[in-house]
Amino acid sequence: MDNHHTAAPAGGSYPVPSDRPVRVYADGIYDLFHFGHARALEQAKKSFPNTYLLVGCCNDEITHKYKGKTVMTEDERYESLRHCKWVDEVIPDAPWVINQEFLDKHKIDFVAHDSLPYADVSGAGNDVYEFVKAVGRFKETKRTEGISTSDIIMRIVKDYNQYVMRNLDRGYSRKELGVSYVKEKRLRVNMRLKKLQEKVKEQQERVGEKIQTVAKTASMTRNEWVENADRWVAGFLEMFEEGCHKMGTAIRDRIQERLRGQQMRDGYLLENGKDGLDMDDDEDEEYYEEYEEYFDDDDDEEYYDEEHDDAKEETEKKR
Repeated sequence: MDNHHTAAPAGGSYPVPSDRPVRVYADGIYDLFHFGHARALEQAKKSFPNTYLLVGCCNDEITHKYKGKTVMTEDERYESLRHCKWVDEVIPDAPWVINQEFLDKHKIDFVAHDSLPYADVSGAGNDVYEFVKAVGRFKETKRTEGISTSDIIMRIVKDYNQYVMRNLDRGYSRKELGVSYVKEKRLRVNMRLKKLQEKVKEQQERVGEKIQTVAKTASMTRNEWVENADRWVAGFLEMFEEGCHKMGTAIRDRIQERLRGQQMRDGYLLENGKDGLDMDDDEDEEYYEEYEEYFDDDDDEEYYDEEHDDAKEETEKKR
């Protein structure tokens, strides 16, 4: 005897079959498939003791039309779902709005989703799950707080420059990443400045440790040493800040000068029907090599050693 029913009175309770698995349907976009998606599907799978879970996934055309551009293609999203252990069957090209014909075609008993209303295609703000809710065939799942596809994309957008540098370092070209030559060089300069700042912080800690060692050797009173140490550190920071300011100003001025030159060159190339992207970058490479001297590690080490030697000389005088 087939216990599958295709309809129930509005507001009624749909009968649960007992002689076969309950066919539960869940749908979505599932872009950048994450553990929030997996937990929702787990809840749907565990809606009944014996459940066959069907998962519908909308194709690119309908998704881009009603929700927006996705990161993954429809085939990638389908394949991600097939590798989720809670999923028994994937239904590609799922409809945006569920109707009775779709339920009958796939012999669906219940539809599982979170309780938030999702607008249909009418533009009137109607809930896409209004129909199954009305006939008592809706099973509510809970969203996982703190994780969503939108949140993941926002993290990437927020730290965009870091991810561009990450991929450049891993071998991707600036053209593959859609980054201009000047943008790439600006990022590299900024990253080097950041590394320099980290090195300064590390050197400060090392200097602090050496100062404590020398202070014990010199047998100076704590107050006398703190007074001199503050003066030495203040002098070091003042010199470093002045140097960074001059370096940053010089780099910014040269980059702006170069950018103006590139814009004039691009304008000339466009007028003459040439593509600026095919130009040789050797000239630009030589230009940015001028800044290598600012980031030479050996020069940094010599600078810090000089600061430390000055501190030792001052200590010897005190003794």
